[in-house]
Amino acid sequence: MSTRRRLKVLYLPHPHGIDPVWEQEMVKAVTPRHDMAFFDPAKPLAPQFAGIEAVVDPGGAAGTRALYDAANDAKLWQIAGTGLDHVDVAYMKTKRFAVANCPGQFSSVGLAECALMYILMLARRYHEARTNFEAGTMYHPLGRELEGLVLGIIGFGSSGQELARRARPFGMRIQAIDVRPIEPAVLAELQPEFMGSPADIDRVVRESDFVSLHLHLTPETRHTLDARRIGLMKRSACIINVARGALVDEAAMHAALLEGRIAGAGLDVFEQEPPDPTLPVYRLPNVVITPHVSGGTDGTARKRAAATAENLDRVAQGLDPLYRVDQ
Repeated sequence: MSTRRRLKVLYLPHPHGIDPVWEQEMVKAVTPRHDMAFFDPAKPLAPQFAGIEAVVDPGGAAGTRALYDAANDAKLWQIAGTGLDHVDVAYMKTKRFAVANCPGQFSSVGLAECALMYILMLARRYHEARTNFEAGTMYHPLGRELEGLVLGIIGFGSSGQELARRARPFGMRIQAIDVRPIEPAVLAELQPEFMGSPADIDRVVRESDFVSLHLHLTPETRHTLDARRIGLMKRSACIINVARGALVDEAAMHAALLEGRIAGAGLDVFEQEPPDPTLPVYRLPNVVITPHVSGGTDGTARKRAAATAENLDRVAQGLDPLYRVDQ
């Protein structure tokens, strides 16, 4: 029977800087069980990677081909994030190490809560209300109740299901799309009034009061919400995007917002990040913006760190890591 030993682990700093809680949770989860060093990009690669058995890459954004090449002794490259659209998985497959990520269930609650926040802020016209408060104008604007409104969830995986779980108590009617069959127990719990495949996206977009995107970004899902589909939306409907910016044709969405052809948007992600904050569309009172923080919660940090530590334990025992993305 295999026994766990302490691995030599190298933690890569995030290239754009992130809240220190992410690193603190990783240290708390990993260091009691393994020996973790911190990569210094100002120092030579080879000595830092010598003997390293596992690399922890926060979000996948820190990895480069030079670093992959340097990881000659590694058995695992652990991405402490979900999306792979900015990760060179094809090149990593040429290396000897396994590649794993932290899939959607570890950030799903944060994403769902942020999406629901957008829905509530847009329904209650938060920016207009704040402006009126500052101007001394009371009792306006008139809000919109969520009960009976249709929430279209495009991508009914972990975060989409968590959003449905939170929206149903508000009386929202759930319509959902997914590429795969959803487990009967989930359908019985969440009771979407319609559950369709990608062929049914037009129907859901046309009928929804809020269209919320919960897809991975791939060549097939890029611009899922394109100009034609935005044209199908009700004038009273809003777009919610906490997944990836390029799931939406931003130019088409911006035009629809500026021309009043849709009612609003809640956006945490953008095709180019950081986006240009001076664009007129981001100043509209019916657009709610946050800087790619929807999945960034204390809970996500703890869960991803725990998943990383579990994979390190598995490698230390000679087991295959969970959540591999290189097979």
